[in-house]
Amino acid sequence: MCLAIPAQITEVKDGNMVEVTVMGATREVSIDLTPQATLGDFVLAHAGFAIEVVDPQFAEDTLELVRQFPDMVEEEIGITEQAM
Repeated sequence: MCLAIPAQITEVKDGNMVEVTVMGATREVSIDLTPQATLGDFVLAHAGFAIEVVDPQFAEDTLELVRQFPDMVEEEIGITEQAM
């Protein structure tokens, strides 16, 4: 199962790429689909793309639900339960 995970943009890079942090893990994603996204925004990250900008409360609520399923998180974004 693939999930879109809320992530916060921590760095803007060249070529519509940004670095995001999700539950302690850092990834690089494209903002080609969300050109309005800026530093500090929360986005839904899926398959290497930011697919939607979301508000911080939605992001935190969603991450809290994800934390309840550590096996799914480990598989999807490659972090372990200890990092959560």
